[in-house]
Amino acid sequence: MKKSMSPLFTVVAALALAACAAKPSPDSAPPTETPPAEPAPVEAVAAPEPTPPPAEAEPPPPPAPTKDILDTAAEAGNFTTLLSAIDTAGLKDTLKGPGPFTVFAPTDEAFAKLPKGDLDKLIKNKKKLTEVLTYHVVSGAAVKKADIASTPSAKTVAGPELAITSGTDVKINDSATIVSFDIAATNGVIHVIDTVLMPPKPGKAPKAAPKEKAAAK
Repeated sequence: MKKSMSPLFTVVAALALAACAAKPSPDSAPPTETPPAEPAPVEAVAAPEPTPPPAEAEPPPPPAPTKDILDTAAEAGNFTTLLSAIDTAGLKDTLKGPGPFTVFAPTDEAFAKLPKGDLDKLIKNKKKLTEVLTYHVVSGAAVKKADIASTPSAKTVAGPELAITSGTDVKINDSATIVSFDIAATNGVIHVIDTVLMPPKPGKAPKAAPKEKAAAK
């Protein structure tokens, strides 16, 4: 009996030892799980600034004039009477000089508006003709359109001043209107007017056009 129990005991003992070996020790720490790596932060990429539209190219400046006031007026073709009167008065050499001059030039239509016979009388009276023509000329400055608003008057070669009023139109002595500005010449500038200017009587100032009232707010 003693001999038959020995192998069974051996098997039971082996199983017990195996079970003890499989059981975890209370002192041993549980396995630690490694947390997953956090993704690297993504840097925000600034949106590209919108490309501004290309600036509009400024128009090229007008070509520099190559002709003096008289040649420029002759080329325009509508100052035949004025040029003939200048020739008759002997003012060609003056207006071909270095200047600078500002000429308020009446057109042929402006001379045609004169009362009948007045032009013939002027042509026959050289002194009076010279006085009238030089009353259309400012010497020593080329007064351009941009300067007119700050130029209420201008002294003429004849002596008396011109009264200049700026508004919707630019009026000279409340009688003539400038219909075209800044015709450039080598020795000055021409402004085209629609009426012949007559010098005021001695001691009298030219009549200025009434200033336009500001629009009601």
